[in-house]
Amino acid sequence: MITGSLVALVTPMHASGDIHWEELDRLVDFHIENGTHGIVAVGTTGESATLDPEEHIQAIGHIIKRVAGRIPVIAGTGGNSTREAIELTAEAHKLGADACLLVVPYYNKPTQEGLYQHFKAIAEAVPGMKQMLYNVPGRTSCDMLNETVLRLADIENIVAIKDATGNIPRGIELIEGLNGRLAVYSGDDATAAELMLAGAQGNVSVTANVAPKAMSQLCEAAVAGDREEAARLNEQLMPLNHKLFVEANPIPVKWALHRMGLISDGIRLPLTPLSEKFHAEVEEALKASGVL
Repeated sequence: MITGSLVALVTPMHASGDIHWEELDRLVDFHIENGTHGIVAVGTTGESATLDPEEHIQAIGHIIKRVAGRIPVIAGTGGNSTREAIELTAEAHKLGADACLLVVPYYNKPTQEGLYQHFKAIAEAVPGMKQMLYNVPGRTSCDMLNETVLRLADIENIVAIKDATGNIPRGIELIEGLNGRLAVYSGDDATAAELMLAGAQGNVSVTANVAPKAMSQLCEAAVAGDREEAARLNEQLMPLNHKLFVEANPIPVKWALHRMGLISDGIRLPLTPLSEKFHAEVEEALKASGVL
């Protein structure tokens, strides 16, 4: 699997909410030019929850085509319906995605056995696709326990997990328990450096949207065990790691990219543009981190 910075890419939109394909192309090129190691297409930050299935697949295909093999593309294909997740994963596999990202089912709150059977069913239905599990209980209201991940590690094409719990002791316990059977990635920018220094292989990052070069350098240093350099870069990026979450992701990061002149200001309801009271805070974080 990939080592380093995997950007959880936003989906640029016109003011109407339609996908802005030209800006999406520019973002892909921006990340490749600035050292991002891989792109996660149409995940949470890409507003997967409000893209219809046709748009979802179209966006994944568009990104794969633009990347043209220059870096890996991981397609967000999860859902709270196992059938839907299988369909999305199969389509992404046909399009040539290097792997898929499968979020823990949200809202319906399955048991741990239900989670195991959900991911097992997807793996068996699309055996040629490498799969990255995604545990983010703060959004899904369903926490996949380490013991369930250890069970899933026995399935051949489940190869990684994005751990967005932000719980470092738990993450270290998972890394040690897996003993290399799955690659572990952070999904929490504020604690990512610490988890990588403890053995994680990279970070699926929101902050990388606006600071791709610095995040790439941070991940390289942390994965290599260079604690001093990782700490320096982590301190530089910490204002963004906090202020890009003053409202629900991807509201602040889309505003930040618009402020940087990289995308239009479109976002889909029920998400709304960043509240004006937070504009100065996010702009200051961009300046403090050397982005503006």
